[in-house]
Amino acid sequence: MNEIATPMAAAATEGSVFAMFWSASFVVKLVMVGLLAASIWCWAIIINKTLLIRRARAAMDEFEGVFWSGNSLEDLYQSLASRPTTATASLFLAAMREWKRSFQNAGASFVGLQSRIEKVLDVSIAREVEKLEANLLVLATTASCAPFIGLFGTVWGIMTAFRSIAASKNTSLAVVAPGIAEALFATAIGLFAAIPALIAYNKLSGDVAKTQAKMESFADEFSAILSRQIDQHAGSRNNAA
Repeated sequence: MNEIATPMAAAATEGSVFAMFWSASFVVKLVMVGLLAASIWCWAIIINKTLLIRRARAAMDEFEGVFWSGNSLEDLYQSLASRPTTATASLFLAAMREWKRSFQNAGASFVGLQSRIEKVLDVSIAREVEKLEANLLVLATTASCAPFIGLFGTVWGIMTAFRSIAASKNTSLAVVAPGIAEALFATAIGLFAAIPALIAYNKLSGDVAKTQAKMESFADEFSAILSRQIDQHAGSRNNAA
């Protein structure tokens, strides 16, 4: 009984993940380590971006609640100007700064103010989206390249295994199977890195798109509010003249 158990334990040890890694050739080891590093990097990006988008959405909801509460734009601007902001609050500050610059002197003209405010809002949205999209390209690259890199490791490992078989002149399954298993392990690691990266890239890209749409919606509404303010100021100036 013990004589049967010992070979089975040895075979299990030889077939373990670490055993397959250490017995692989240098090139296959390099492929495996690179894919594992890419997987760790992708998971770090996934966690960071998930938290970042979640915080951005919470900040947007909080700001819009304050914005639509009926407080004056000037009071809201003064309360936000001294602290860091994100998402819609950044859009609000950027537009208000352009608005206030246009009223710094009494003879300021309203010509082009609306288009300047809209341009400022567009630039602010682009900057916020750029922050949210940073490093998402790493996920897309890993998702598309990792399986092919793993396949390269597999092909190289099988070539090495066949050379070893030819050198030993032994074609029994006990000799062939370990080398092929080690080679296929590289493809498994490639898929392990690629599948979560692809799923996360699609999910995070959709979340960024939804956040961008929400910022654009707020920018349109705020631009309309400022447009009415411009019309009122222009009308008052014309009446005074």
